[in-house]
Amino acid sequence: MNPTLKRVIFAIAGAAAGLLISFIFFADLNKGDQNASANQSKAEKVFVPYGEKDEYYMMASGGHSGQLFVYGLPSMRKIRTVPVFTPDPATGYGYDAKSKEMLGGYTWGDFHHPAISETAGDYDGQFLFANDVGNNRVAAVDLETFHTVDIMSLPNMGGPHAGVFVTENTEYIALPTRFARPLDGQFAPLDDYESEYKGVVSMTTFDREAKKFDLAYQIVLPPWSYDLSDAGKKMSSDWIVMTTYNTEFATTNLEINASQNDRDYIVLLNWKELEKQVAAGNYKDVNGAKMIDPREHKGAIYAVPVAKSPHGVDVTPDGTRFIAAGKLAPMMTVFSFQKAFDAIEKGEFTDEKYGIPVLNYEDVMEREVDPPGALGPLHTQFDDRGNAFNTMFISSEVVKWNVDTGEVIDRQPSYFSPGHAAATEGDTVSPDGKWLVALNKIAKDNFLSVGPSHPESMDLYDISGDKMEHIMAVPVDPEPHYAQIIHRDKIKTITVYPKDEARPNSVWKQDDARIERNGNEVHVYGIAMRSRFIFDAKADRPDAVTVKQGDRVFFHMTNIDLDQDITHGFGINEYDLNFEVQPGQTSTLEFVADKAGVYPIYCTNFCSALHQEMSGYLLVEPK
Repeated sequence: MNPTLKRVIFAIAGAAAGLLISFIFFADLNKGDQNASANQSKAEKVFVPYGEKDEYYMMASGGHSGQLFVYGLPSMRKIRTVPVFTPDPATGYGYDAKSKEMLGGYTWGDFHHPAISETAGDYDGQFLFANDVGNNRVAAVDLETFHTVDIMSLPNMGGPHAGVFVTENTEYIALPTRFARPLDGQFAPLDDYESEYKGVVSMTTFDREAKKFDLAYQIVLPPWSYDLSDAGKKMSSDWIVMTTYNTEFATTNLEINASQNDRDYIVLLNWKELEKQVAAGNYKDVNGAKMIDPREHKGAIYAVPVAKSPHGVDVTPDGTRFIAAGKLAPMMTVFSFQKAFDAIEKGEFTDEKYGIPVLNYEDVMEREVDPPGALGPLHTQFDDRGNAFNTMFISSEVVKWNVDTGEVIDRQPSYFSPGHAAATEGDTVSPDGKWLVALNKIAKDNFLSVGPSHPESMDLYDISGDKMEHIMAVPVDPEPHYAQIIHRDKIKTITVYPKDEARPNSVWKQDDARIERNGNEVHVYGIAMRSRFIFDAKADRPDAVTVKQGDRVFFHMTNIDLDQDITHGFGINEYDLNFEVQPGQTSTLEFVADKAGVYPIYCTNFCSALHQEMSGYLLVEPK
């Protein structure tokens, strides 16, 4: 065959084969499948190419894991687990001296509700606050480092489920209690529940410079259960609203006995008035807390009847209304702050419960929103166009409706049983109405099976249009309770701790690494650097430490690698000890060398090509 003709035939054959392969692999063979087309469009909406980043951070509580889960939106990629209330061997949180002291010996926490610090009602991106329902604590995470910087225990509390939320300028981080208890740690039988048990709200402050909490005062209330809460905004900024249930004072079989009344209450607290009274000394000292009873101060507390056993109560972005989600009553109830203020001004009360003036429901209520067949409303979020979004736990859906008119605009299924929802910038005075995430309690059959312990799930919705669009469902570790979503431009992180030569216990030069003995205390002022530890620069073996059995040993380790993403771990074999030192950070590990023998020390966080060589020995001489 002519060589030229042969090349032409091969070229044509090659092109034909290429077209066939292209057809087989890239042709849309499912043109008739509208779902496939829709899925492709949804994938494009959340795809974040390499080199670009998500637009939002989602800070999600980790429930009884005690941790904070950080996601990127819209990709829904999990970025980081931040340990808050629970030790974390991956980072050594709870093992080094500072975090161990913060945890106070607790091994778990029940983190329900994150709250980002606010300025003028807007997320300012500086700190995140967390509640521990299990052990009555509040924590602060510094969003510059995403490290937990302080934890404070709260006396007189019985599970601060209704917190945390912050007032408009983070004057207070408020935590109402779920379970009533006798005050001051006293014992009282359940038969005395109504007289001896109390509900309490903790009003804490946070010093942003010192990064420390303080318990400003506590508010004593009737022994109702306080479920969720919110702070007012703008015209309502002096007020707090809280949902209640178990106004029946039930002490057993609550699923029946705490749902007998047709109405429970939204409690309105004027925290500005209470602040003034506390400053004037009008409080009692109870277990070290300044305890004030708002019923003793005119204008400090009121109640509004609401459909039985409500869950969420949320203040609208403009601060003019608060919306209760019925839970057991299939409706959302819109209340007006101005109407409440007018009724208070006129002294128009229908009743008094436990010394609390009760406002007339009809005087304060604007409208009831009752979408047909929608069951179990739990929580309300908002967009920037006057719309509200409610999760429906029982009917497994999200309902969009207009706050001004009550008109139901759209309903979309969730998969399944959503609790809270979080919208982008959704708890601020200026939500941006782009995305909404439903945090679901049940995920059966949605994902590959991992046995009886199912993952839980979250649904992502595009809420930028008139109709919501369900984008995807993703699995999540137990247990998603609540989240807040903040624009990435508000978060200003550091990647390396600044070099601070005045920092206590820090060592920045290899020659300064040393071991000092004081009685039975041994202090090691060491450094970690790629790819070695130096504990004693002048020793023949600078990466070995010898102590005596029974010595109290302090490893003060500074990571002098001031490069991004060069974290060093520090694990001691068979001593059940491990922690991390971030670039530029100094941390201390304290323990008693109670076991004689030879124990390898090694870097537990892969740091370089010679990571395996980054090791040493702890030698414990027997008594």
